[in-house]
Amino acid sequence: MRRTPRHGWLGQSAGVIASSDAAPPRVSVIGTGYVGLVTGACLAELGQHVICVDMDEERVAMVRRGESPIHEVGLPELLARHVGRRLDATTDLRWAVQSTDVTLITVGTPFADNQIDLRFVRQAAAQIGRALRTKASYHVVAVKSTVVPGTTDETVLPIIERESGRRAGSDFGVGVNPEFLTEGQAVRDFLDPDRIVIGAIDDRTTERLTGLYRAFESATWIRTNNPTAEMIKYASNALLATAISFANEIGNLCSAVGGVDVVDVMKGVHASDYLSPRINGERVTAPIASFLWAGCGFGGSCLPKDVSALAAHGRQRGSPMSLLDAVLRVNERQHEQVLARLRKHFPSLRGVRVTVLGLAFKPDTDDMRESPAIPIVRELIAEGADVRAYDPAVDARTAARMLGVEIARYETLEPAVREAQAIVLVTRWDEFQRVTDLLLDIDAPPLVVDGRRMLDRSRVARYEGIGL
Repeated sequence: MRRTPRHGWLGQSAGVIASSDAAPPRVSVIGTGYVGLVTGACLAELGQHVICVDMDEERVAMVRRGESPIHEVGLPELLARHVGRRLDATTDLRWAVQSTDVTLITVGTPFADNQIDLRFVRQAAAQIGRALRTKASYHVVAVKSTVVPGTTDETVLPIIERESGRRAGSDFGVGVNPEFLTEGQAVRDFLDPDRIVIGAIDDRTTERLTGLYRAFESATWIRTNNPTAEMIKYASNALLATAISFANEIGNLCSAVGGVDVVDVMKGVHASDYLSPRINGERVTAPIASFLWAGCGFGGSCLPKDVSALAAHGRQRGSPMSLLDAVLRVNERQHEQVLARLRKHFPSLRGVRVTVLGLAFKPDTDDMRESPAIPIVRELIAEGADVRAYDPAVDARTAARMLGVEIARYETLEPAVREAQAIVLVTRWDEFQRVTDLLLDIDAPPLVVDGRRMLDRSRVARYEGIGL
C-alpha cells in the first residue's frame, strides 16, 4: 500500500491507492479517434476488457481486423495483440454500455462559432443514458474528451439523468478523466503516465475510475471534482501553447534586431536551473524546454482548439483571457515569417518550384489539423508558386482534403530536395536531417527556409531560418 497525494477532493484528506484482487472494470470507449483508440488499446494492454464504439462502420471494421486507421507509433502492435481477445469494436453503443462497468466518452469537441461544439458529447451522453435505462447494475460514465470547466456537471450529467430516468450518485456515477497524450507518442504517454487526474461526483465514482489505472501507482494521482479536472487539462495545454508563442515572439524580435540568432538565445535560456536542473551533478533538461524553440507555429487537434475554447469561455464568464488571446494572435501570424523569408530571395513566386517538407502538424503522426503547412501552401499557391510536398506519413487523400486542393507530392525525400528551387521545412521529421547531405550533390542548391530550425545552417549554402 502506498500513500499518494490527494488534490482537493471536496476538501477531504489524502487518500490511498491500495492494491486490489478485484477484477478490473470492463470498459466501453465511445469514439475511436486518436484518444479513444489509443485509450482502448492501452487499457487492453493493461489486462482490461475493452469495447470501442464508433458510428463509422468502416472504421470499426478496420479495428476488428486489427488495422489501425491512424498513424500512431506502437498502436498497430497493440491492436494485433489484443483485438479478438481483450479488445473489440462495434457500432452498437447500447450493447457496449450494457456489457461494461465504465464508459469513457472520447468524442471530438471542435471549436466553432467562438465556442466549443458539444454536439458529439451531448449525443454520446444521450445514447449512454438510454442504454442505462434498462441496466440494473451501477455504472460509471467519465468524460475524457476535452471540455470547458462545468460541462460534465452542467451538461453531461443532466442529459444522462433525463435519458436514463435514473439519478446520478445513486444509480450511476459521473466523472472526468482527462488525457495527456501527445500525438506520435500517445501509446508511450498512456503506458508511462506522469499523472492520473480523476474528477468525480463522489467517492464511489472515484474508486471505480481508480480501478482502471492501478498499474500506475508511481504516477502522481490527483483526485478532485469534475470542473477542476476539466480545468487542469485546459491549463496544461494553455501553458504549452504559451511557451511556444513566447519563443516565437522572441525569435521574431531576434530577426528584427539583427545579429542575434534565437537558437543561441534559447540555448542560453535552457541552461537555467529551472529548465535544466542539476541532479547528482548532471544537467537534466526538463521536457517543457522542447516547447521553448522558435518555429513556424503550433497546430494539431488540441492546442489551437483548446486555447481558443478556454479564451472564449473566459469571455463568456466575464474573465477575459488577454494573455491567451495574445498567444493565439502570435500563432496565427507565425507562418508569415516563412513566407517573408521566401520573398527576400524571390520578388515574385510565380512559377517558382517550392517543395514543402512536412504537412503533418508534428512528426510521427499523419494529423494535419491546424498544421502551419496549410496556410503556407495556400498562400504559395495564391502567389502562383509551383508547390510540391513530401511527408512520410500524410497520404494524398488526406493532404487534398485538408488543403482544399491537390498538389504534386513526392514519394521520397531525394527528388523533393533535388528538384526544388526553394525548400520550406515545416515538420520536424527526423528524416529531414538528411537534407544537408542531399544538398551537397546539387550544383545550384535551392534556398532552404528552415521553419523549425532543425538543420545545421553552416552546412546549407542558401539558408533562411525563423529567428535568424
